[in-house]
This record gives sequence, C-alpha cells and structure tokens, in this order.
Amino acid sequence: MALPTFDYIRPTDLAAARDAFAEAGDARYLAGGQTLIPVMKQRLSQPAAVIDLSGIAGLKGISVAEGMVTIGAMTSHAEVATSREVQAQIPALAHLAGMIGDPQVRNRGTIGGSLANNDPSADYPAAVLGLGATIHTDSRAIPADEFFDGLFTTSLTDGEVIRSIAFPVPARAAYVKFRHPASRFALVGVMVSEGQTGVRVAATGAGASGVFRVAEMEAALAKSFAVTALDGITVSADDLIVDMHASTAYRANLVAVLARRAVAEAVG
Repeated sequence: MALPTFDYIRPTDLAAARDAFAEAGDARYLAGGQTLIPVMKQRLSQPAAVIDLSGIAGLKGISVAEGMVTIGAMTSHAEVATSREVQAQIPALAHLAGMIGDPQVRNRGTIGGSLANNDPSADYPAAVLGLGATIHTDSRAIPADEFFDGLFTTSLTDGEVIRSIAFPVPARAAYVKFRHPASRFALVGVMVSEGQTGVRVAATGAGASGVFRVAEMEAALAKSFAVTALDGITVSADDLIVDMHASTAYRANLVAVLARRAVAEAVG
C-alpha cells in the first residue's frame, strides 16, 4: 500500500494559516498531533495538506488578569498542570490537566487541539463547560455553552482557529474522574464549580452527544453548596454512552457519585 502524500505547511501567523487552509481545499490543522497523527496513520483521514500551528507566535502561554486565567491554544497539558498561575488561581484545572493521558501525551497534546477535537471522553470539555470559560478564536469569542455541538463537533467554522481560552477564576472548584485503565480517558469525569458564572456541574465521558451540564445538581448546589444538597438526585441513563467498559446505568450512577466527590473536594 502506497504511503499517503500531503503538503506540510508551517505558517508563522494566523492569516497565513487561514490562507493555506482555504487554498488546500482539504486541509487539517496540526496542534499537538495526539488525534490527527493516529487517524492519519490508520488512513481514517487523508488531508491534502497539514497545517502546523506550532510556528505561530502568540498561540502559547498562560496569563492572569482581572479574575481570568487565559491559556493559549497551543499550550500543552503539562504546562497547564505545572503552571504556578493555574495552580494558584484554579487548582482544579491544573489537577485536571495533570490527569490527562501519560507524560508523553501531556507534553505533546494541547488544550486547543483537545477542544477542537471534542472527544466525548476528553477532560478539557468538562473544564470549559464546568467553569464557564470562553473560547477565543481568530474571529470571535464563543461562550462555553455555545461551543460544543455533539460528538467530535463544535461550533468552529471551516478554517477557524482557536487562539486562547479564558477561564473565570471560581471561588471553588474540583474535578474528579474515573479513568479508563488503558487510555486514561474519562470513563466519566465531573467538574463542579461555584463562582462568577454561578454554580456549574459538567460531566464528560458519559453523554452520547458529548459533554453536558447537570441542571438539577446545579440548582440544588446553588441553594446549598454541600454534598448533602445532592442527596436523592439521580442522573437519567437515557442518551448516555454504552460500550464494553460500562452500561448507561453504570455511567449514570458514576456521574452522581463523582459529583458528590467533587463537591466534597471543592468545599475541602
């Protein structure tokens, strides 16, 4: 079998990246490569051009200002996990990043690449939705509640590039997940927070349509941010993922159990 051929392009600014994407006709952006490279190796994706974003200045880094932690899209999971700024302002986010994959994945994978891919078992979608973050692209700002649009689907348009993600600093937050033993993806993961955007509870790894908020838990915690506020609250097994690792009922129960653990951690 002949090896697939493609053009490799490494632009130095976003305008050049967008131009290359438009000219190629069938192009894919390369961030950390933790998804794109494996699917290309398996011939599941054969783009005419691969546009490497690593040469674009300004897409990497972490800053704190006016109650917001802003993380560049090309910032690696390892950098988020070990950042003193993130650890001080949103320790739950640093903790989440430190549980992604293994050291190799954490040092290559990027927050922007993870969000653009929107794997239903990825961790960052729970952080973005559970903290009420805003995704900034090269053309607009997208609130978390408007960004995720189903399995491996987002509201990004063709050629649109994520520049950064702005997280409001919560009063308290925690992320707890039940890991898949091999991939370390979230069999189920739950982010709970209380802060500028109110109380938010987001679950990943469970929804058949991807990450989702748990409204009943949010309403209960808004009245009393305590583990006991979740007493009696269950999650419907409808529209949850079923696979060889867990049934829908098992995942529904895990969401409830992990939410209670996350609240316990958050109140500390």
